[in-house]
Amino acid sequence: MAFGLLYDFLMGQCIEAHNYFGAHFNENEKGEKFVTFRLYAPSADDVSVIGDWNNWDVTANKMNKIDDCGVWECTISNLNNYQCYKFHFRNAHGEYVDKADPYAFFSETRPGTCSRLFDNRNFAWHDDPWLKQRTRNFDKPMSIYEMHLGSWYGKAADGHILSYEEIADQLIPYINGMGYTHVEIMPIVQHPFDGSWGYQAVGFYSIDSKYGNPFQLMSLVDRLHQAGIGVIIDFAPVHFATDKWALAEYDGTYLYEYNNEHRVSPWGSYQFDLGKDPVRSFLMSAMNYFVDYFHFDGIRVDAVSNIIYYNGDSSKGENSGAVEFIKRLNGKMHIAHDSIMMIAEDSTAFSGTTRPIEYGGLGFDYKWDLGWMNDTLKYYATDPIYKKYDHNKLTFSMAYFYADNFMLPLSHDEVVHGKGTIINKMWGDYNNKFALLRNLYTYQFGHPGKKLNFMGNELGTFDEWNEQRGLQWDLKRFPMHDSVTRLVKDLNFIYRAYKPMYFEEHNPVHFNWLMVDNADQSVFAFEREVDGEVLVFVFNMTPNYYEFINIPLLHEGKYEEILNTDKDVYGGANQYNGLPCETQPGSFEGKPYHMTIKLGSLAACIFKKVKDESEKKEPTKKTTKK
Repeated sequence: MAFGLLYDFLMGQCIEAHNYFGAHFNENEKGEKFVTFRLYAPSADDVSVIGDWNNWDVTANKMNKIDDCGVWECTISNLNNYQCYKFHFRNAHGEYVDKADPYAFFSETRPGTCSRLFDNRNFAWHDDPWLKQRTRNFDKPMSIYEMHLGSWYGKAADGHILSYEEIADQLIPYINGMGYTHVEIMPIVQHPFDGSWGYQAVGFYSIDSKYGNPFQLMSLVDRLHQAGIGVIIDFAPVHFATDKWALAEYDGTYLYEYNNEHRVSPWGSYQFDLGKDPVRSFLMSAMNYFVDYFHFDGIRVDAVSNIIYYNGDSSKGENSGAVEFIKRLNGKMHIAHDSIMMIAEDSTAFSGTTRPIEYGGLGFDYKWDLGWMNDTLKYYATDPIYKKYDHNKLTFSMAYFYADNFMLPLSHDEVVHGKGTIINKMWGDYNNKFALLRNLYTYQFGHPGKKLNFMGNELGTFDEWNEQRGLQWDLKRFPMHDSVTRLVKDLNFIYRAYKPMYFEEHNPVHFNWLMVDNADQSVFAFEREVDGEVLVFVFNMTPNYYEFINIPLLHEGKYEEILNTDKDVYGGANQYNGLPCETQPGSFEGKPYHMTIKLGSLAACIFKKVKDESEKKEPTKKTTKK
């Protein structure tokens, strides 16, 4: 076998397997269209392509074995988009089976199980200006709106499921109006059960056909890019659905899955054997396909803890083959696309998730800070009487923050399976819950790290997310819910407007605790500063109201309040600081200055230092990413 794509595939080094395997349209010199089918099935024999064009005749279109490694091929003329097909062959057990194409670009909608032809070449893109300026956003604001396509807006008035293009019509003005910078779409590969939300797939190259065809998804991404909105795709390379017509025991052997006790995942699905080189090429190519063909700006890799450790259990030891897969994936993706983001949903304390591969890390760009999420939500659920005993839950995150490039998630995982919604997790009665919710969102935006919120968080909904219905948009008729939406919108635009909130946030010189040990009052304050631009964040975590409270400061001058969650426009009691606050000399918590402010019950405030005309801006030297 000659060195080339197939060799790389077998060695686990290929990220372009989708350009070789599957069903590909081409034209000959006369312009006549034909489709070349290729299948990797080493233990198969007597292989045919069956489809609606040959009336599912297993003798009509036999495939030829073109390589001893197990590659089968045939070419068929006069085929068209949307025609259904499967591969028919005798497997390792001597049984004849019909299997979907693992590399199919399109599939039937349920209950159909066939692959469908689709010529995904020559889409007319209009997002070149976006791609030319795209970066991995290390020193840019990134506020991500995580969403499930089918249950965001809900169904149309006549009951039909909105297509990718119809969703774009509603989504683009909403995202821009709310100030989010990116959307993250939960898995949109073909999956047999809506309740899996796409995380247990059967087609890893086949987009979810209930929303439309590949060109319609390309149109959605293209239009989002033209509107200045980045798009991240959620991808689950850990496991797949157990349906017999798909990947499970594909050629009669455990071609894709483990053949031992690790085969069945904690979710009841089958786990990919990430130590097998063809499996590595299959999955790396799938993720590259979505970046290459659909122009996605980033990939959020699901369940990284279950990749690093067997079943996510560190006591079972590191899965060295799977860890090598992750390093190879990130390395190759960054070489092929130096501006796309690789994001890890990793709940482990594994050292070096976002460290470069050459320095012993996994090579991700960002890691979800699930420790921050868990500690924070537990703290906000605590009765204020006992908060002083859990004071460290809100300070601990900054002790390890600089070890990785973190993203702060309030994701779909926190609003399902009886966990309650974000507002339901807050302590107290109706009004206290809303006050704490506003406080929490301000804390999330003030804390260093990129931001991610699941759809509906901005509505303050009390009902858990259900993939079968749209969000409760009618809640916006009620002032308390609408005020949460307004706050999130204002936070997004403040975040984007002020450099200290996003620039070099993993450089510790830009963050300072101002009030960190005030456990008895449960009041926190910290400063973020870049190029002489200073923001001060203050949080009151109890219902106590302070007409006057001293906040220690590092910098002398005037401070203007730019956000207060207790304002009436956000549903608060309107206890805010209308005039600039001037510093006074005097040491609190070791700081040389302080200012006296009014601090509402359960309120969060953001102050900006008013620059004196004599102050000169000194440019910040950009540090190298760790």
